[in-house]
Amino acid sequence: MLRGINMTGHITIKMIRLSDLFRQIGYTDAETYIQSGNIIFTCHNGNINDITSGIRNAILSEFNLNIAVIIRTSDELKRIISANPFLREPGFDPSKMAVLFLEQKPSDAQVMKVTGIDYLPDKFYINGSEIYVYCPNGFGKTKLYTNFFEAKMKVTGTARNWRTINKLLEMAEKKKCVSGQRI
Repeated sequence: MLRGINMTGHITIKMIRLSDLFRQIGYTDAETYIQSGNIIFTCHNGNINDITSGIRNAILSEFNLNIAVIIRTSDELKRIISANPFLREPGFDPSKMAVLFLEQKPSDAQVMKVTGIDYLPDKFYINGSEIYVYCPNGFGKTKLYTNFFEAKMKVTGTARNWRTINKLLEMAEKKKCVSGQRI
């Protein structure tokens, strides 16, 4: 997942060009989903940090953009989906749900910077490198979104709505992989 791609026209990358770039650097089965920097690809080996760095450097070289690249495997996406603390909320509406994927797990000190902040009815829950955000009245006026957490916690992340997260997992699961990880 790439941070801030094709959002309000600021950092624009055509997904066909992004897919081509991934193929050039060896991810021959790369597929994109919608226009916001979601790429599914198979990785047979390698360290996640090295893969992330390689992709980030390739994007910098090809598009002259220094943007966050955040990788989650299909197993991690499954865990993230099943760990959603808001699924059992009465009247839960998945269209009002998002997850902020962080580059790194925040420290206890970073988490403390948002502990106790309350913007009801909007809610958030931090679990490892993800922040679950549920806004029952929609995201139009919420304060609980990427910029809020990045500013308060001094972290970098990218948010995806619940439908996109589930679609990314569905796409990853379709990539049958004998060895390696589906990313």
